Order: sequence, then C-alpha cells, then structure tokens
Amino acid sequence: QVQLVESGGGLVQPGGSLRLSCAASGSIFINYGMGWYRQAPGKQRELVAAISMVGSTNYADSVKGRFTISRDNAKNTVYLQMNSLKPEDTAVYYCKADLLVLGGRRVDYWGQGTQVTVSS
Repeated sequence: QVQLVESGGGLVQPGGSLRLSCAASGSIFINYGMGWYRQAPGKQRELVAAISMVGSTNYADSVKGRFTISRDNAKNTVYLQMNSLKPEDTAVYYCKADLLVLGGRRVDYWGQGTQVTVSS
C-alpha cells in the first residue's frame, strides 16, 4: 500500500509565498519522479513542475522563475516553493509520484490535493 500525503496549502495574499510538501510512504522500491499538478475550477488539470529521480526539473511556463521544485530522495518527499504568487495560481494542487512498488508494478500515485488560494 502506498500513500501520498500533501501539506502546506492555504490562503495567501498576492505576492506572497507558500511551500507545499508531499511525502510518499509504503512499499516503494524505486521512485522515478515526482511532480505537482493543479486544477482550477472549470479548467483541466495541468502540470506545474516535475523532478526526476536524478534531479532534472521541468516547469510550466506560467510558473518559471517563481516556483521551485525540490526533493529529498531519502524521505521520498517533494517540495514546491511558490513565490510571487498571483491570483491565477489559485487552484487545488495535487502531488504525483511515479513509483515501482511491490509486485514489480510501475504505477502513478496521486495525493488527495491541497487548496491554494491567492487573494487579497
């Protein structure tokens, strides 16, 4: 059994910062990569940032220069530091992990989502 537990969402004023965390636990043999997605009301879920097991990163154009993704491999944890937040960053943020788990299966796991609201 594998679980992803997210934390760190909340309400912040425009220009403010938040840090999201996502910890994966359970029968994990290889963590190939982790990432953050977001979904705003009435919109499709979109990739925000991703990081591979060797540390290469990928960002959506809309967050480049403002958001930073990092990971702690020993803890199977990924972080998203969000600075200079804008109202259009408001969404539910989901963590995803690409894992090799018990039974030799490679599976994408998703967190439960955490709300980020940017408003004055």
